[in-house]
Amino acid sequence: MADYVGSIDQGTTSTRFMIFDHSGNEVARHQLEHEQIMPQAGWVEHNPVEIWERTSAVIQTAMTKAKLGPEDLVALGITNQRETTVVWNKKTGRPYYNAIVWQDTRTDRIASALDRDERGDIIRRKAGLPPATYFSAGKIQWILENVDGVREAAEKGDAIFGNTDSWIIWQLTGGRHGGVHVTDPTNASRTMLMDLETLEWDDELLGFFDIPRSMLPEIKPSSTADGYGTTLENGPLGGEVLITGILGDQQAATVGQVCFAPGEAKNTYGTGNFMLLNTGKELVRSKAGLLTTVCYQFGDDAPVYALEGSIAVTGSAVQWLRDQLGIISGAAQSESLARQVKDNGGVYFVPAFSGLFAPYWRSDARGAIVGLSRFNTNAHLARATLESICYQSRDVAEAMEKDSGVVLEVLKVDGGVTANELCMQIQADVLGVAVSRPVVAETTALGAAYAAGLAVGFWSSTDELRENWNESKRWEPQWDDEQRTAGYAQWTKAIQRTLDWVDVD
Repeated sequence: MADYVGSIDQGTTSTRFMIFDHSGNEVARHQLEHEQIMPQAGWVEHNPVEIWERTSAVIQTAMTKAKLGPEDLVALGITNQRETTVVWNKKTGRPYYNAIVWQDTRTDRIASALDRDERGDIIRRKAGLPPATYFSAGKIQWILENVDGVREAAEKGDAIFGNTDSWIIWQLTGGRHGGVHVTDPTNASRTMLMDLETLEWDDELLGFFDIPRSMLPEIKPSSTADGYGTTLENGPLGGEVLITGILGDQQAATVGQVCFAPGEAKNTYGTGNFMLLNTGKELVRSKAGLLTTVCYQFGDDAPVYALEGSIAVTGSAVQWLRDQLGIISGAAQSESLARQVKDNGGVYFVPAFSGLFAPYWRSDARGAIVGLSRFNTNAHLARATLESICYQSRDVAEAMEKDSGVVLEVLKVDGGVTANELCMQIQADVLGVAVSRPVVAETTALGAAYAAGLAVGFWSSTDELRENWNESKRWEPQWDDEQRTAGYAQWTKAIQRTLDWVDVD
């Protein structure tokens, strides 16, 4: 039997390929960034062709580094940035338009129109989501309405849609020469088009956006022994490997953190922050501004659901300090700069660059830095940026407690920002609970590998996966209740300053 599982992690700012052994240890990886295209304010795009080229390159480089061939991989899993929308011609393989990224806000008029009548309530009930610019359906509608020839091609069955999981699997399995057009329930549940109870595309929801059903990929379980297809001899792996796992990135991180029991939660710190709470087979409908989503579906088992709090801008706020303001040269410098001051000096930064996501869902909000005086320095802004990551996570944790009644005892964390130890200490302080980081911090790629490996018996059960999980570091709260309450009160005051900035019809 082959000794390893491969995992493609197609993220918002980069794509990586990782190889894991049976103990869940990293054997090799390679990662490449891709361009962030911002044609105008509120628009965020990626080039799908560049993403595919980067995917091919990282696979080839990681396999070469590890001196492995396709015969060494028992299976292949994929995880991806969710909601980011690609529409392409299945005959030519060419995208009709750049991928419209989940952060993009150009569909605010579509979303707000849905929320003005009963259609918004139907979307919430069936799809578990509020009408918002975040999700895929509005982006598909925008492409159909604004890109020449797409509507006609869709009606003929030539134009097809996928999030980046579908795009990459289609390419890996043959592209225009018979590529497989497929997705899983975790990605489909982020479109506003899938019924959460049936795990099928819903004709009424499709009608709200005037999207032909023929555009959509087939929905299959997140982990399946039959696989979705095999890679090609002339593809980046250089041989046939069965693709057996698909999970949207945040659900993949939940699996990688082995949150398999109801009440277990994790928080992933990437471009944005995403906290998921496993609710088991119970579909909990949020009353506090969270999303109801599919956590995973393994084989023929019933789906497992989750409550999710999605935050648009966290790690990307640190990138903004680097790329737009130029006050740091790299992400790691945000920690050393912030450590130059003992607190935020009264400065609060709400990075609502794409509006506010959970639990507010305010597309009219925009970023604000408040509380400035002549006393403040770039170190205070760096500190306020780290605190903004943590305060936004507290907003979500409080909403989660209201919906589920589950009080966090410890927060499992993962993702790139967890390398920032000051930020993790602030997170423990702001929440008032311990924060725990695993040995393998890249749990998104690991979760996709777990889904793929479970399907083919490389791992026998989720209990075996639990044995792989080990803690790397734990942060205990150091603030007292008075300091925690005062800081959060100022944060909520700062949130109010961001609202009603943009007029949304």
